[in-house]
Amino acid sequence: MHLIATFVGMNSANRSNKLVATWLLIGVVMTIIQFVLGGVTRLTGSGLSITEWEVITGALPPLSEEAWLIEFAKYKQTPQFQLLNFEFDLQNFKYIFFWEWFHRLWARIIGLVFAGGFIWFLVAKHFKKEMIKPLVILFFLGIMQGAIGWIMVASGLEGDAVYVKPTRLALHFIFALGLLSYTFWFALQLSVPKTALQISAGMHEAVQKAKTLNVALLALLVLQLMYGALMAGHKAAMVAPTWPTINGDYMPSNLFSDPVFLLNFIENKILVHFMHRGIAYVLLALVIYWTVQLYRINGSSFFNRIKIFPLLLVLLQVLLGIASLLYARSIIPGVWGIFEWMAQIHQLVGMSLLLSLVATYYVMRAQTK
Repeated sequence: MHLIATFVGMNSANRSNKLVATWLLIGVVMTIIQFVLGGVTRLTGSGLSITEWEVITGALPPLSEEAWLIEFAKYKQTPQFQLLNFEFDLQNFKYIFFWEWFHRLWARIIGLVFAGGFIWFLVAKHFKKEMIKPLVILFFLGIMQGAIGWIMVASGLEGDAVYVKPTRLALHFIFALGLLSYTFWFALQLSVPKTALQISAGMHEAVQKAKTLNVALLALLVLQLMYGALMAGHKAAMVAPTWPTINGDYMPSNLFSDPVFLLNFIENKILVHFMHRGIAYVLLALVIYWTVQLYRINGSSFFNRIKIFPLLLVLLQVLLGIASLLYARSIIPGVWGIFEWMAQIHQLVGMSLLLSLVATYYVMRAQTK
């Protein structure tokens, strides 16, 4: 009887883990969609079209012509309208309003999915004690991300700003990646069985070295993604739409034109551009070397399936980055073209690369505890 009770308890625990993991993975997919919507919002210049943050009432768009005119009047008070989009009519405004509204609406839906799921799992007693701390962390990360999003938008509604500040865009992006990665990690803990983490005996030293390089790659990729956000915020692709050189130079002469040395790394468009390219080449070389090391490790079928993905994704990411640069010459303000498609796919592949590195680290971490 005790054995049967133990077996039933294990099956119940496994079912709870699978249900919660599925819920978390739905959140991962929804967050990726939110990244896509954020990219569209940025590329269409829509992020400053809604000048207030109304958590409840803002869930609905204007429902009458009068309401639209009120919102348009608010937008007309912004620096972006007065300095950049002064020729906009109501139809132009409705277009950019839609993307910012949809971006915010999807964030609300994500919040409802997490809140609703949390209440249901709590009532159904699917949460185990060890799940509580990660769930609390997820909750605070979500709240923080929403707050940072509004701080970012507010930075473009003051002074002579026509876009949000690139540094705040980068902060918003990096925190969102942190939320995405943590949710994915939590889902892996609940969905990947221990048998999938087994690596052959005698591989401890090789795994330790590969894990150390995995951590270094994660850190370098986060830095690279931050520079990608700075590139987007500064629209730095347009300052040097050439490859392999940067406007004819491999080492531009104006990398440190700002008198404040450190500010060059976040404000100087050419240096931001140079850093983004340089880190990409270093990442490519390191991932190739690291993948060779991974193929010397005899791991589980799960590990053997996923270890090729970082290399494939980094190769694709470099190609997309080059294509984005070359198509930056064809940018037409207000028109969605090839550059915008390239930039969106480039961002998606960057996120996929991050998640692939998180997955490989999850497997190897289990081998070196």
